[in-house]
Parts: sequence; C-alpha cells; structure tokens
Amino acid sequence: MALARSHSWSILTLLALSFLLINTGSCFKRKLFYNVLNESQSTWSPAGATWYGSANGAGSNEGACGYGDAVEQAPFSSFTTAGGPSLFKSGKECGACYQVKCTASVNPACSEQLVTVVITDECPGCASESVHFDLSGTAFGAMALPGQAHQLRNAGVLEIQYQRAKCSYPDKKITFQVDTGSNPYYFAALIKYVDGDGVLGSVELKQAGDSDSWLPLQQSWGAVWKLDAGFALQAPFSIRLTGLDFGNTIVANNVIPDGWKPGETYTSDVTFAT
Repeated sequence: MALARSHSWSILTLLALSFLLINTGSCFKRKLFYNVLNESQSTWSPAGATWYGSANGAGSNEGACGYGDAVEQAPFSSFTTAGGPSLFKSGKECGACYQVKCTASVNPACSEQLVTVVITDECPGCASESVHFDLSGTAFGAMALPGQAHQLRNAGVLEIQYQRAKCSYPDKKITFQVDTGSNPYYFAALIKYVDGDGVLGSVELKQAGDSDSWLPLQQSWGAVWKLDAGFALQAPFSIRLTGLDFGNTIVANNVIPDGWKPGETYTSDVTFAT
C-alpha cells in the first residue's frame, strides 16, 4: 500500500511539473518582444552586417525613416538598423522587424543569441551582398559574448543569419506625428509603433461627417504618409491602416482631433494586436 501511494504521488508530481513547464513557456512566449513573423515558415537566411554611429548608440537619429530621437528611446531602445537597398526598399520597409544572429563558426566572439532590430534608416552603399544590415553599435555588440562586443565590432563585414519577425510594442499604441508642413489642404504624418507586420500597405483618411469615403494617402518618404487633398479637409480625422504582409486592417477613430496642429503628435487607442 505504501509503495502504491508513493508511486501515485510520483505520477502526480511529474504531471504537476509538466504543467508548470508548459505554462511557464507559454507565459514567457507572450512576453517576448518579438515573434517570428510566420512561425510555420521560420527560416534563416545569410546576410552581411556592419555597424555605424557610436559603439553604444542607435546608429543615427537623423535616419531616412524619420523616427528622429525615438530610435534611442523605448521601445526601439537603440536596437535599430539601416537597411541595404533590398531591405529598405525606398522606405517601404521602415518599421520592419528582423531577428539577427552570428555563430561561433564565423567569429569566436559571437554568442549565437538572437537580437531583434527595427529598420529605421537606409544604407544606400550597402550593396556588396544581396542583403545587408548596417546595425547600430548597440545591436551589433549585442550579438557578442559577454565582454567581447569590442572584439566583434572589429570584425569588419560580418556574416550573419536573419529572419523576419513580428513587431510587438506592449506599452505603445500607434501614434501619428503630424508633419510641420501640413495645412487644411495637405495632411502628412509620421506613423510610429506599428506592431504586427511593422510596415503598412495602405493608409486612408476619413473626414468628419463622412461615413463612407476613405481618402487614400501616399507614402511621402520613410514612414511619412501624405494626402494632397486640394480642398479643405474637415477634422476630426479617422485613419485606417492596413498591414503590408497579412493585410490586417484597423481604424483609429477620430485620432486627429478638431483643431489639430502641425508638429503635434497624436496617440491612437489601437494596435494590430487588439
């Protein structure tokens, strides 16, 4: 009887431990800042990598996507990259997230840990490889073993592996920074913290009192989208966003208020995760 009871408790203990391990993994996964964009097709591809700017910086806060000082602040936190022509795609890939890593077989200073970066800038001269990441000093050093970031940064062009990832900004809603050149007839805005795809396939604006008509915006440059209406637009504006990769659509209702001002930033209450 004592043996049977002991055996029964062993089984229960194993089941409890298994439950904890499974649920701990699930909780951890939900807290991951980024996930693979399509987990069923997770593949790694080769690329070249360099770094620019200061050793512990964000590369540049004057990047070609227009994010400015935001690249140094959370959630980007200097884990940024300039993309070569095949990644930047004339600014259409601003905001795209990638996981990168380097292996010890390439350089003994490599940790083989995954580092996630956001495209915030362009590297027009980075065309020696078909795919090239010009990483911030912070991101490049993060691929190194502890205490060996300086050694890795001296590697020159480093062979890395990369894959596309979902963007996730748990503490941020999508924001619209109105361009300083905007006026009642012309509206443009920098769109930041786009989660999910990270990049937009289309942006549309709806005026106050118009329940049916959505006016399409065009990409101006980087992450800035514009509408040259040719007539006075009536605020507040709702903005409809469609992701480039999966085509998911969300609407930020009345996000640009009546009395909006050029240069101001307006925060929506939406993300692609909600």
